Amino acid sequence: MARNKHAAEHDNHERWLISYADFITLLFAFFVVMFASSQTDKSKARQISDSVTQAFEKGAIRPAVKEILGGTVDDTGKGNAMMKGPGGSQKQSPKHDIPPEKVAATDLTPSMKYLTQELAAEIKAGKLDVRLESRGLIISLRQTAYFPSGGTDVPSQAYPSLDKIASVIRGLPSPVRLEGHTDSIPIHNDHFRSNWELSAARSIAMLQIFTERYGIPRERLGIAGYADNLPIDSNDTPVGREHNRRVDIAILNQQVIVSTEPGGQPPASPRSGR
Repeated sequence: MARNKHAAEHDNHERWLISYADFITLLFAFFVVMFASSQTDKSKARQISDSVTQAFEKGAIRPAVKEILGGTVDDTGKGNAMMKGPGGSQKQSPKHDIPPEKVAATDLTPSMKYLTQELAAEIKAGKLDVRLESRGLIISLRQTAYFPSGGTDVPSQAYPSLDKIASVIRGLPSPVRLEGHTDSIPIHNDHFRSNWELSAARSIAMLQIFTERYGIPRERLGIAGYADNLPIDSNDTPVGREHNRRVDIAILNQQVIVSTEPGGQPPASPRSGR
C-alpha cells in the first residue's frame, strides 16, 4: 500500500509540466503577436498572423514562423532568410518589395534642386516659382505665362517647362494636387460666372494636360479651386495680384498623404495663411 501511495504522489508531482508547457506556448504566441504588431510592413505582419493561426491549428508553430522571420529561401530566391554566399558566408537575400510607407516618404529635396536648375530661366523671368513647404514640393505657375486672361487654354510655348515638371512627377510615387488661384477682382464673362469657376477650370485644364499629354495616371491627381481665398501676395497692387493668379502643382509628402485620408484635414500652407 505504501509503494502505491508513493507512486501516486510521484505522478502528481510531474503534472506541473503540462501547465508549464501551456505557459511557454502562450508566452511565445504573445511575443509573436507583439512582433507582428510592431512591423511597418503590413503584408509581412499579416503573414505572421496567418502563420501563427495555422501553426496552432496544425501543431507546427516553429517551422511556420521561422519561414517568415528568416531561415528558408525558396527555389526562386524569394524570402527574407539568410542565404549562403561564396565560401559559406551568409548574406541577406535581395528585397524587391518597398513598403508603401517608405515610398510615400520619398525625399523631395533632390526633385526641387533638379527643377530649380532646369527651370532657372523661367524662374528668373518670373513665370513660375519652385519651393518646398511642409506639405510638399510646390511649383507655382503664373497665369500670365501659362493661361490667357480669363481663360484656360495653355499656350504651346508653355509645354517645354511642363515637360520637365511631368518627368519629375512620373519619377515620384507621391500624389499630386493641382490647385487653381485667382486675384480678388471678380470675374464674370461668357464662360465663368465667378473666380471659383475660373480657378477650378484651370486646375482641370492642367489635369487634362498631365493625363492626356504625359500619361500620368488620373488616380494620382487631384484638383482644387480656391478663387482668391489663399493669396501669397497683396491684392492691393498689380504685381501682388499677378502673383496670386496661379496654378500650384503640389507634390504631396507623407504628412499630407496621411492627413488627407477620409476624416483628416489638409495641413495649412505656411505661405498661404490657411
